[in-house]
Amino acid sequence: MTTLREQTDAKIAAGRKAKPEFMEGVDEIINEAKAKDLGNKAIQINQQAPHFELPNQEGKQILLDDLLAKGPVVITFYRGDWCPYCNLQLRALQARLNDIHQLGATLVAISPQVPDGSLTESEIAKMEFMVLSDQDAKIASEYGVTWKVPEFLLDHMRIDRQLDLVQINNGNGLILSIPATFVIGKDGLVKWSYVNVDYRTRSEPDDIIKALEAIS
Repeated sequence: MTTLREQTDAKIAAGRKAKPEFMEGVDEIINEAKAKDLGNKAIQINQQAPHFELPNQEGKQILLDDLLAKGPVVITFYRGDWCPYCNLQLRALQARLNDIHQLGATLVAISPQVPDGSLTESEIAKMEFMVLSDQDAKIASEYGVTWKVPEFLLDHMRIDRQLDLVQINNGNGLILSIPATFVIGKDGLVKWSYVNVDYRTRSEPDDIIKALEAIS
């Protein structure tokens, strides 16, 4: 079975072949972000996870406290349903959702994308886990996993991909979440995390399962 890392590596390789100058630009941006320790500002293991109340794609408010009352919670922050790396990651999580549920856990995916009709009809919204809208990336900021999108990437999205992040994120198109995953125990403490400012690399579902097994 192909791992998520193998899938993302293949996509990166294809991107380098198709658009080498763009990918070199992304490499430079990622290296600058790492030099600023952006990925190291996230909440740490054994810290209290910030609570949230966020709408799902249908506008229903979902509270972290309510989810924790049922068991551990896996929170994954993603950039939006327009991000191909996010789609690869969330499909991989969907494939392991039964394993996550069998360990008594709930999976929640959070992005700054507004809960409008476009999100309701997206592939991600049709998956069998909760998809929540964190407008202005406020909760992502509390978890320490936000960054201001560089103009280089904004130009790429706007010109090459015809994406308007301002519209997609209801006015705040400059801030995105750093893709990150946290396993939160029933006590509300962070038990495991994966944070990487390189949005092309994601946590393996197997590692999330192992983290859940360790606290079950």
